[in-house]
Amino acid sequence: MKKYFVLAFVAMMAVMNVQAQVMKVADLEKYAKERYGDKWLDAALNLSRGVTLDKNGSFTYQEVIETPGKTRAQLYVALNYWVTATFKDHQAITLNDKEAGCIIISSTIKSIVSHTGTLNKYSVSITPLIRFDIKDGKVRVTYTVQNYDILADTSGGWLSPVDSNDKTYGDSKRKSEDKTNYNLYDEQWEIARHYPFVASDAQKRTCAKAFVMTHAYSNAIMDKVEVALKNGIVGNEDEDW
Repeated sequence: MKKYFVLAFVAMMAVMNVQAQVMKVADLEKYAKERYGDKWLDAALNLSRGVTLDKNGSFTYQEVIETPGKTRAQLYVALNYWVTATFKDHQAITLNDKEAGCIIISSTIKSIVSHTGTLNKYSVSITPLIRFDIKDGKVRVTYTVQNYDILADTSGGWLSPVDSNDKTYGDSKRKSEDKTNYNLYDEQWEIARHYPFVASDAQKRTCAKAFVMTHAYSNAIMDKVEVALKNGIVGNEDEDW
């Protein structure tokens, strides 16, 4: 019995560590390429044909996951288990209302895209808002991203001037909240105002990959939530114990 408990605990911790951010960026990129191909411009354009931005110009994807025979209370516990195991930052949970049957989380996925252009260099992060609405036998998952969060290096491109050590000005280390290097700054790009929804976009290549990665992450979320609701995180969360 003790051995079984230890093995189960180790397995649970391993899953929790692997799922700390749902999926590592490298794995997410592999997942995206397998599903949509590695030609980001074409993939983004193809995906956009099946996407309608919501009234706020946000990318919103919604799915109802059917779980026959499971009560609202059981699904609420299962989702809390998955959310706690997946998002280690407790501040990611912005709402957890058992009576309303609603859980909302918001967690940043850093540097889903890094792109070096002719003059500029961009690092793109996203902060999806993920809402779970729970009823007997089903959970509705709503995934929303309105903006790309941008770290823009205005002197880090291929043709940027270099110093005596062959480094661009943008190579200087940027610490958290450091604004001393005026070549580095933060921006937010609205998805609706960039490629593939705007054809003549100066950041076309950056936004093409960002859109595909954002779409892929929504699918990864849905896949993992469905598995957690139907099979549990470690596979032994049943009532027979």
